[in-house]
Amino acid sequence: MSKKQEYNIKGMHCASCALTIEKKLNKSSVVKSANVNYATEKATVEFEGGVDDMAINKAVKDSGYEVIQDMKKSEHTTSHHDMSGGGHDHTAIVKKAEIKKERNQFILGLILALPILILGMVMKNMSFESKVLQSILAGIVQFYVGFRFYRGAWYGLKNKTANMDTLVALGTSAAYFYSLATTYLVEGEVFFETSALLITFVVLGKWLEARVKGRAGEAIKKLIGLQAKTARVIRNGEEVDVPIEEVKVGDFIIVRPGEKIPVDGVLTDGHSSVDESMISGESIPVEKTVGEKVVGATINKTGSFTFKATKIGKDTVLSHVIKVVEEAQGSKAPIQRFADKVSSVFVPSVVAIAVVTFVIWYFVVGVPFVTALMTFTAVLVIACPCALGLATPTAIIVGTGKGAENGILIKSGVALEIAGGVDTVVFDKTGTLTEGKPEVVNLVESKKYKVESMLQIVASVENKSEHPLAESVVRKAKKEKLEFLPVENFGAVVGRGVSAVVEGKKVLIGNGEFLKENNISFAELKDQLITEEEQGRTVLMIVIDNKFAGFMSLADKVKETSRQAVQDLIDLNLTPVMATGDNTKTAEAIAGELNIKEWRARVRPEEKLNIIKEMQGQNKKVVMVGDGINDAPALAQADLGIAMGTGTDVAIETGGIILVKNDLQDVGKAIRLSRATMSKIKQNLFWALFYNSIGIPIAALGLLRAEFAGLAMAMSSVSVVLNSLLLKRRKL
Repeated sequence: MSKKQEYNIKGMHCASCALTIEKKLNKSSVVKSANVNYATEKATVEFEGGVDDMAINKAVKDSGYEVIQDMKKSEHTTSHHDMSGGGHDHTAIVKKAEIKKERNQFILGLILALPILILGMVMKNMSFESKVLQSILAGIVQFYVGFRFYRGAWYGLKNKTANMDTLVALGTSAAYFYSLATTYLVEGEVFFETSALLITFVVLGKWLEARVKGRAGEAIKKLIGLQAKTARVIRNGEEVDVPIEEVKVGDFIIVRPGEKIPVDGVLTDGHSSVDESMISGESIPVEKTVGEKVVGATINKTGSFTFKATKIGKDTVLSHVIKVVEEAQGSKAPIQRFADKVSSVFVPSVVAIAVVTFVIWYFVVGVPFVTALMTFTAVLVIACPCALGLATPTAIIVGTGKGAENGILIKSGVALEIAGGVDTVVFDKTGTLTEGKPEVVNLVESKKYKVESMLQIVASVENKSEHPLAESVVRKAKKEKLEFLPVENFGAVVGRGVSAVVEGKKVLIGNGEFLKENNISFAELKDQLITEEEQGRTVLMIVIDNKFAGFMSLADKVKETSRQAVQDLIDLNLTPVMATGDNTKTAEAIAGELNIKEWRARVRPEEKLNIIKEMQGQNKKVVMVGDGINDAPALAQADLGIAMGTGTDVAIETGGIILVKNDLQDVGKAIRLSRATMSKIKQNLFWALFYNSIGIPIAALGLLRAEFAGLAMAMSSVSVVLNSLLLKRRKL
């Protein structure tokens, strides 16, 4: 069985860096597959057998980068201690240190570059002493601030690849070493300000990029910050405050008003209202009584209560949400393959273009060597593919984060991309479009037989039955706070109904066949009965003392949000389809109520899968929405499966998107979010490629100084990330 593990990588500067590491990891004999994400700075590695950290560390190091120690996290080794936030805190510290280092490097570069700029370009002091001072200052920038570029270029050469470091190292070295030669060996102009400013501007870009990339991943930080740090546990009959890591399954925990619920569990004493907005996005507090589930990190609003811990650490709902979001943010959407292909050939192509540009300017046009050299440098630097590498992952990070904040868990970049391209949505009925449990919707009494307490009599009899319809009648009576009457001689006839004696009255409850067998006529209300059945309702006929007393109709009620959810999809130009195992009349009634034109009734679980296949055979892109075990095959077959958050574990595991709130309106929101995210990715890719396709010719024509090319390149990366961040403001 293969195992996955995640590693945080230090030192990546562009998409080419990520591709270099990815290729190296995929060549390792212990690795089944590896995916390196430049935006999240993580490598997700799937192993053939057991996890081999040493092999991964070596492969990454041989690529010229570094695994941040104690940062790896795996599904099979993560303890509940790991999920308490410790590892994430360490990540934040390391990244904060990286941002600070980038800032300090930029400030140092700027302090050293400004005197060079003043001496060389403002004062135009070209004395030997001035040139020597400039060479020293520029040398510190070149080999201290810019050391990373030489290091990256060297490892790229060793791995027979080229990256952003190659371009910057080549470009700045050309300007610096030419200036060095004209200072100490031959007469000529110096361009120390070009190399110094170029490196300084590139480092500025890296600093700004690191800062805005951090903002892209804020959703994860918010989720981690929600976790409680301690819990008030009953140990040996006493209340003890313990760190969250020490809570065990089975512990009884006390929560007071205003406190966070530390882990998942079941209420055993007391009652309260709980703010579950961090999981569901729903602001209205949820009432909790004994026997109901509570979720870790949600906030207790009113009363005190005690609950029993059932899930801790990585098993809690919040930890599962964090894991899903992290995996999604580290994954690649299929559209990224395009960017990866471009990045893999981009740098060598740019070097070739730069060389050709130099040759044409110097040997064909006949400009001075220094002019051709500066043009060569400008071409190299303007074309760094950083923006291209950030185009897809930053949008995925922001999109999946926004989804999580709204109770929509998108499990991968693939699911995100597919959701934007679907045209047909297939719904299961029971529990998805409807509440999933029948409710009493009508009670009609015969004119010949009036009894004020008919519901009480029927509920008293049904309280002895185990039939699902009986549960609905009992639930209705409890809701109206009716007391159950004593029942004698209870008996059930399978497929027909039940009989009993209540307060001396003989009571029969069942279907038409049951009444016919007992010679009871229901002709008086026959028309109304037909109307009820045409609406897809189940009818229970009631006989008291051998007289037809009336009937009760039950229906699996449509969820309040279902009508709007279906209309949202129609407004998005999607075709809603309902597939149900229910009878034709019920299916027709529900479909009509929801304005669903296409529906299938009496569909067995395996037939749902065939319906999906049939639609796919018609070139339709199908999303399946379901919540049960019987929906799992169809969820897997569909182009995209959307599982309701209250559904079975099997359905949730199979779905590509999980709707935590169990609100069908979130199907439309998920598709809108996907479309918006894909739109951002396409915008980012367009601008990254457009920028290069315009920038390279401008630089090649000699219309752009090399240092300003470096600044423009840096700003292109920042603009792509900022464009992705605009998704945060998007209304779903």
